Amino acid sequence: MKKIFLSLMALAFIASPTFAQSYPEDEKAIIAVLDDFHDAAAKADKDRYLGHFTEDGAFLGTDEWERWPLKPDFTEYVDMRFKNGGWSYHSEKKVIAFSKAGSVAWFDETSISNRNGGRFRGSGVLEKIDGTWKIAQYVLSFLVYNEVGGEVGKIIAAEKEKQEKANKE
Repeated sequence: MKKIFLSLMALAFIASPTFAQSYPEDEKAIIAVLDDFHDAAAKADKDRYLGHFTEDGAFLGTDEWERWPLKPDFTEYVDMRFKNGGWSYHSEKKVIAFSKAGSVAWFDETSISNRNGGRFRGSGVLEKIDGTWKIAQYVLSFLVYNEVGGEVGKIIAAEKEKQEKANKE
């Protein structure tokens, strides 16, 4: 019985969350980066917005073809889009995790569109470069309740068929 107890205690000690990588200052810094990233988008501040990306960063949008390398594609898109104003999301919840070395982090956040109330998930990877957290990849996706997923799938399939037909003509 004593051996079982000691084994369970050792297992609990090894699995204890106190051994998980914790970087509270970096977590605060990443939250600030993401919040400022969204603020820059809302204010159509192109330089500040794009300045949050790594040199080879990428933005993945909600459409299946939207994989925008920072240069030149996403930079050109943001330049064009911000001329008419930016886009505005507010984040409800962020979850951040770190690599063992602490120089790479990944996140997910649940966000609401301030324009139409749509719910999104932003997720991605950040890299600490010269002491500053930069976004290496940001992925934006719509949140869809499982209960309506089948109907959404049908709408997407119909739209894809419509677009393929239009492209053939």
